[in-house]
Amino acid sequence: MSEVENTSFKDCLQRLMTSLESFKYEEATFQLAALHPAEIARLLESVPPKDRTQLWLNIDSETQGDILKDLNENVQSQLLSKMDVDGIVKATEGLDMDDLADIVPVLPESALHNLLLTLDYKHKDYLKRVLSYPEDSAGGLMNIDIITVRNDVTVRIVIRYLRLLKEMPIDTDQVFVVDRTYQYLGSIYISTLLTNEAEQNIDPLINKDLKPILATTTDNEVANLFEQRNLISAPVVDENNQLIGRITIDDVVDVIRDEAEHSVMSMVGLNEEEDVFASVMQSTKRRSIWLGVNLITVFIAVFFIGLFEATLQAKISLAILMPVVASMGGIAGIQTLILVTRGIATGRVTKSNLKVLMNKEVAIGFLNGIIWSLVISVATYVWFADLMLSLVIALAIIVNLIFATFSGVFLPLLLIKFKIDPALAGGVILTTITDVIGFVAFLGLAALVI
Repeated sequence: MSEVENTSFKDCLQRLMTSLESFKYEEATFQLAALHPAEIARLLESVPPKDRTQLWLNIDSETQGDILKDLNENVQSQLLSKMDVDGIVKATEGLDMDDLADIVPVLPESALHNLLLTLDYKHKDYLKRVLSYPEDSAGGLMNIDIITVRNDVTVRIVIRYLRLLKEMPIDTDQVFVVDRTYQYLGSIYISTLLTNEAEQNIDPLINKDLKPILATTTDNEVANLFEQRNLISAPVVDENNQLIGRITIDDVVDVIRDEAEHSVMSMVGLNEEEDVFASVMQSTKRRSIWLGVNLITVFIAVFFIGLFEATLQAKISLAILMPVVASMGGIAGIQTLILVTRGIATGRVTKSNLKVLMNKEVAIGFLNGIIWSLVISVATYVWFADLMLSLVIALAIIVNLIFATFSGVFLPLLLIKFKIDPALAGGVILTTITDVIGFVAFLGLAALVI
């Protein structure tokens, strides 16, 4: 299925680029009009800024709002900067409150002021409440499209109430039960209402196993709860157990996708909101910072190599084999680092099981060190016919793999303690550690033995 979808997107992008290269903007706009807003957003992110702006200004304002919510922040900011205040208000006034809350941070102040004037008190209060929570929390994810009932009514009354609504919020699989002060009591699945007698009181039907999610819960924890419990929607409460909203599966899918993009992009020092077609100067500035950090770590490794200059001059084969030791340690360390970082994010790795995990990873490092040191030492002996050199590289491999796996467990926890994202900085620091340990172990042993 994904192959068909990917091919379809590639075809759409190819046709769009052909029209844009021929300056046929009306034809290109017509092509976009037949697509879903999410597909249009993806296509806009895939074309150069100049063409993107031209297309955006030709898109109907009623569709622009639905497209905006699926764009990354950099592209959102660029397109909003090309619109006047009235255009922004018209495009965003029909959005759901949770989608609007996501866009608010990038709205120009004048547009935000005018937009707030179009909202009633209830929606203003909701927007204020959502914005009071961090974007990456349950409160930041939730929306107020909820259906609530009291626990002292019958199934007939609830079903009649649902019919009077005419339309239920998307992904409504349950209604939430509250008391007079809006305290959360539980929920009732729609399927339960449909399969019980009309005169049945709903109190015995309340599902009290579905625990509400506290508004301050992180988005990663929310995603884990949805995964573990196979949820479609879940209630969100404040610190006083008052029901304030709900989170739906579509919000969680966005969290999972953003987390995956963050993990991949952070490993090379990039932001998941990075615009593929950002200006050369902007992209250069962002990437040069990471290159500078990498250069510092390289110089640290070079410094330790320099301490063994005489040893390297005496035996050139050491210089040839050095990358082998560093590379093996780097790979082993990164494997453990990614495993532990992911475990921390999903809640599977905590202080309570850290010692067990540390022992396991170090044992893996030791066993892998034994296995691959034998392989590498034999290859070294066949290549250089030097028994002592083979022994030295074998010992260096074992030492480096043990230190690499130890560092892969310990480093993410240390970085988190200092409020540094291990996905962003962990790889570079770990590689530096394994390079330094590998070089010192290999060249140090060589200096002593050879």
